Amino acid sequence: KVEEILGVTLFDRRRTGYVTTAQGEELIALAERVELDVVSVARRVSGHVQGHVGDLRITTSDSLLLNFLTPIIADFKARNPAIRVEVIVGNSRLNLARGESDIAVRATDTPPENLFGRKVANIAWAPYVGFPNSVSSSPGKDTLYDRQWVSYGGKLSGLKAFSFVENRVDDDKIAYRTDSVAGAAAAIAAGLGVGYLPCMLGDLSPDVVRVGVVEPELNDELWLLTHPDIRKSGRVYAFMTHCIEEISKHRDLIEGRRGTTSGQPSVAKLSSGSLLFRTALP
Repeated sequence: KVEEILGVTLFDRRRTGYVTTAQGEELIALAERVELDVVSVARRVSGHVQGHVGDLRITTSDSLLLNFLTPIIADFKARNPAIRVEVIVGNSRLNLARGESDIAVRATDTPPENLFGRKVANIAWAPYVGFPNSVSSSPGKDTLYDRQWVSYGGKLSGLKAFSFVENRVDDDKIAYRTDSVAGAAAAIAAGLGVGYLPCMLGDLSPDVVRVGVVEPELNDELWLLTHPDIRKSGRVYAFMTHCIEEISKHRDLIEGRRGTTSGQPSVAKLSSGSLLFRTALP
């Protein structure tokens, strides 16, 4: 037994179960540090050996993945066929230090300090409505908040868009809430109401159209993040370099400058590295 070898008590045995002692807590903390050190060394060695070969795990949100990041990944795969890509979708932060993911593509104003990364753009948000409904007169800002709305909740109640809408729209006019930005886009397209979306999602969605200007209060930042131990790994470095190059080509889309044409709303599509725009019906 570990306790006999060390000559200390690690757990107090009580009627309700086992409770760690101060010495037990210290040993657990030490074990966690050792685990991280082992993972760190293994990943550094693996990265140097594999180069542009092996598994690449990417974590991101559904709204970034669907129409925007997926074509970028597809182009990267075409250039690096020996790299197998796994994408983990979710808004919760994975532990990159423990190898739960290699790269995080995140919308955040506060990237973790223990990660290596780069801010690649500002993410603009604007109000959208389902495309079939856009043939009617576009609402002015004074009447926009009198419409039925799609908003956020649950895990996304910390979004700037959540509090922004909650403070301006009567509760009985918020017809639909979701903890998925992509889900909000689908609800807006289905005609459930007006809603705020990132322009990089809304302007790429064929079934929604912008009905207002970019709202500066909702701006976010787009970051590429990885763990310092593997940032020079061949496959990680290659993907981050590819992402930075591709994202720089579409910064106008991300920052909301490509959503209107001659004052009229438009719908954008990302296809084979090029942007195509379709002007909404007058």
